[in-house]
Amino acid sequence: MTTTPSCQASHPATHPFSTVRDVLRYAVSRFNQAQLSFGHGSANAYDEAVYLVLHTLHLPLDLLDPFLDARLSADEVDTVLKVIERRAAERVPAAYITQEAWMHGYRFHVDERVIVPRSFIGELLQDGLQPYVEDPEAVSAVLELCTGSGCLAILAAHAFPNADIDAVDLSPGAIEVATINVIDYELDERIAVFEGDLFAPLPERRYDVILANPPYVNAASMEALPAEYRHEPELALAGGADGMDIVRRIIGEARNWLTDDGVLVVEIGNERANVEAAFGGLDLVWLSTSAGDDNVFLLQASDLPGA
Repeated sequence: MTTTPSCQASHPATHPFSTVRDVLRYAVSRFNQAQLSFGHGSANAYDEAVYLVLHTLHLPLDLLDPFLDARLSADEVDTVLKVIERRAAERVPAAYITQEAWMHGYRFHVDERVIVPRSFIGELLQDGLQPYVEDPEAVSAVLELCTGSGCLAILAAHAFPNADIDAVDLSPGAIEVATINVIDYELDERIAVFEGDLFAPLPERRYDVILANPPYVNAASMEALPAEYRHEPELALAGGADGMDIVRRIIGEARNWLTDDGVLVVEIGNERANVEAAFGGLDLVWLSTSAGDDNVFLLQASDLPGA
C-alpha cells in the first residue's frame, strides 16, 4: 500500500552532528570564527562552549567527560545549535541566554535588567575582608551600593553571618532581579533592598562595611566596549568622562554612614589611574585580587573626607 504524505512520519532536518563532542567542537569553532569577546563568566571560547552546551542539555556543569560521546536526539542538536548561533551572531552574553551567572560557587538569576556579576570584591569577601575587618562575626551592618543583581549583598550575608545587609540600586529593574536572588537564598529577613540614588533612600544608621561596584567605565572606554558589553544596562557601566562621577559621590558621603572603625571598599576595574588622579590625596589601600592590585581599593572611615 502506498503511504500518503499526510501519514508519513515527520523528522527534523538532518545535520552532521550526533554527539556532545560534535556540537562542542562546532561551538568552539563558531565562537572563534565570530571573534567573540569573553569576560562574563568564561575566559575563552572553549569554556563558554562547554558551559552553554551542558546547560542547554540539562547536564551537570562540572561533568563533561562522561557525556562527550553521548548521542543526541535531533531535537537536542537543533536546540544547542540555536543557542550557539544566538551567542555568535547576536553577541549576547551567555548569562543572558541561560539567565544565570555563577560567582564563587553561588548561582544568581540574571537578565538584561542587570550587568552580569563579575566583581573581584566577591573574592575578598571569602575571607571576610580580613585583616581590614578584624572579626567578620562582629560585623552587624553592611551596605552595598549599586547592587545590581544583589550578588555582593548575598555574598556579604554569608561572609558576615551576624550582619544585616542593606542593598541599594537606582534601577527598578535591578531591584526586581536583586529581590529574586535574595528570596532564592532565603535571605529576605537579613537583606533589605532599597530603590534609589546611593544613600538617599536609606534610613539614618551607621555601617561597619560599605561595598560598591559602581558604574566606573570612562567615556572613551564606553565608546570602545565590545558588542557583548553593549547588551548590559548603560546605567550600570558609564561613569562619566573619567569614570569617577559616582565614585566621587560615594567617597564624598561615605563617612556620614560608616562607624568610626568602618571601611569602604570600591571596585573600579581598569580605572586606577583615574582614581589616583581624582583621590590621590587620600590614603587609598589597593587590595590584591586574582586580577592584580589595581581593581579594588579600600578606605578606612578615619581617612575619608569629613572625618
